[in-house]
Amino acid sequence: MLVAATDTTAATLTWAMNALLRNPRVMKKAQDEIRTLGGKKEFVDEDDIGKFPYLKAVIKETLRLHAPVPLLVPRETNKAFTIGGYEIPAKTMVYVNAWAIHRDPEIWKDPFEFYPERFLDSSTTFRGKDFELIPFGAGRRICPGMPMAVASVELTLANLLNAFDWELPPGMTTKDIDTEVLPGITTHKKNSLCVLAKCVV
Repeated sequence: MLVAATDTTAATLTWAMNALLRNPRVMKKAQDEIRTLGGKKEFVDEDDIGKFPYLKAVIKETLRLHAPVPLLVPRETNKAFTIGGYEIPAKTMVYVNAWAIHRDPEIWKDPFEFYPERFLDSSTTFRGKDFELIPFGAGRRICPGMPMAVASVELTLANLLNAFDWELPPGMTTKDIDTEVLPGITTHKKNSLCVLAKCVV
């Protein structure tokens, strides 16, 4: 579980930084929130995270667009049933396509746009009760590493945004930052994310 959580957490942080660098407005808003409400501390700790609703919205939006495991862990039906006119026999392997659910235009306005504000006045969570956002699955089989993964992503991303100003290398623009994905169970960026970090703390 620790190895799986480490891999998906690293992927999620990379995608979060990728999205923030592609959207400087969002990056600035998140940094302003952390640097203002965090009390200008050198290191943001877990007690501070609750003060950052916009950071939490950024993470939700990252998990919506870049679920660590886009085809959730497969399940097996324990009895036969009918859904949408289709008969599903017992012992059928079922894959839930979180990638498609998270980009469904019938659920999400502008589903391909990175827009964390959609979560600011929303009660939607990724904890398995809102089926439109299920990066960790749902029900009794929800990912057991979710609390550790979320805490790690929140704390790491908050400190990256608090301690550094981030810039693209000379000659590179936000249009040059791609979202290509490597094939695999976990969604990793195909091309490395190259950025310049300037210490501000």
